[in-house]
Amino acid sequence: MNTRALPPLNQLRAFEAAARHLSFTAAAGELNMTQSAVSQQIKSLEGYLGQPLFYRRPRALELTVTGLNYLPVVRDAFQTLSRGTRMLVDGDARDALKVQCNLTFATCWLAPRLPRLYARHPDLHLQINTAIWDPMERGDMADIEIRFLMAPARDRPAERLTWDRFYPVCASDYQVSLADIARHRLYYCTAMLTTWDAWAEGVGLPPVPVPRVTHTQVLATAMAAAEAGAGLAMTHDCAARHAIAAGRLVRPFAGSAQMQEAYYLSVGPQAEDNPQARAFARWIKEEMAADYPAAGYDLGRDGAQT
Repeated sequence: MNTRALPPLNQLRAFEAAARHLSFTAAAGELNMTQSAVSQQIKSLEGYLGQPLFYRRPRALELTVTGLNYLPVVRDAFQTLSRGTRMLVDGDARDALKVQCNLTFATCWLAPRLPRLYARHPDLHLQINTAIWDPMERGDMADIEIRFLMAPARDRPAERLTWDRFYPVCASDYQVSLADIARHRLYYCTAMLTTWDAWAEGVGLPPVPVPRVTHTQVLATAMAAAEAGAGLAMTHDCAARHAIAAGRLVRPFAGSAQMQEAYYLSVGPQAEDNPQARAFARWIKEEMAADYPAAGYDLGRDGAQT
């Protein structure tokens, strides 16, 4: 950010108060300053901007055109700063359990299950972060991390959550067959190994002719396109299960292939003794246990309840 383009904050505060009251004296009383100090702050701001902000009338102030145009900008900036500060310092934000995961997991797996989570843990308060990050970096500020990886890093203990297979999906009324798949728009998430050729090889088909593959950075984007009837998306169990159950997506072909990647859960060291973190981790594993009954999740270690 180019801070040289920003006037000093005290000058902006003096301008906003004086413009609201149309009085240097009233602004001084609000800001616990002298009238001359407010006047000097305004003069300095006008000098910084190179334009007058007020007409100094004998009995009152009047905003110039520049002042009228600048006032809403300054007010919006102060309101944004105030909201952002409250968000950081209020009790709810400080006490929220920070969960970091990728956008597809948050949208396709976690969000549809939040009613069940809150029914069981009504006092749990989450802050869900879905920034796209380098999978080798560590989210040290997160209490809970759910990462999509080939394998976890050795210095970051993590528990495997999923054992998925991958396959194409499309809208329920979308017409497609294996014989004419080359005529359709195919979607693929570039951050994954679940390519169309990998699927064809995994189900024993010849390489799929894919003249028009649309690459997306986020799998949820590809799935949304398929749901809208724009073609077929390559996806996997964890991401697609809810949409398939709801009838929004269907599997047009029976074949599926085993994924090499998986979702992994880790609890940050700062949250190991946090009852909410342990309860949330246990809940996730219980949900996963219903989806992957043969996985054998360790549910005893994180047994604390909120």
